[in-house]
Amino acid sequence: MSDLPSAILFSCTMNSVRSPMAELIMKFLHGHRVYIDSAGVRSKDIDGFAIAVMDEIGIDLSRHHAKTFDDLEDDFFDVVITLSPEAQHRAVELTRVMACEVEFWNTMDPSLVESEDRETVLDAYRQVRDQLMMKIKQRFPVQSASDT
Repeated sequence: MSDLPSAILFSCTMNSVRSPMAELIMKFLHGHRVYIDSAGVRSKDIDGFAIAVMDEIGIDLSRHHAKTFDDLEDDFFDVVITLSPEAQHRAVELTRVMACEVEFWNTMDPSLVESEDRETVLDAYRQVRDQLMMKIKQRFPVQSASDT
């Protein structure tokens, strides 16, 4: 029996790195068994480094279009997972009048890493990607065929 919620929203500040990574990792692990979306407090084009590190694990982030909370087509979620303090505040406002669980997973913004060395910057993005993968697997375990 699955303990997956029916709808999950991942949110961060710009919806260009952390929340789209989390959205696509969740979709990669759980497919269409749950409705998954992501949004930011503000929007910014998808980050090229995020595309690169997701591509390393076989997930294509290049077609992601950033959106804000106001752009969401559906605002009913069972769980909203926020990845930045700014998104946490916005999610609390959004869910004030609905029965929805809000979880705060404070996650470093790798776009703030300043370095002349491309590999150093990529390593920061990989660290965030891997941290999100681990947290998502812990919070929403993937069932094996024998579990069903």
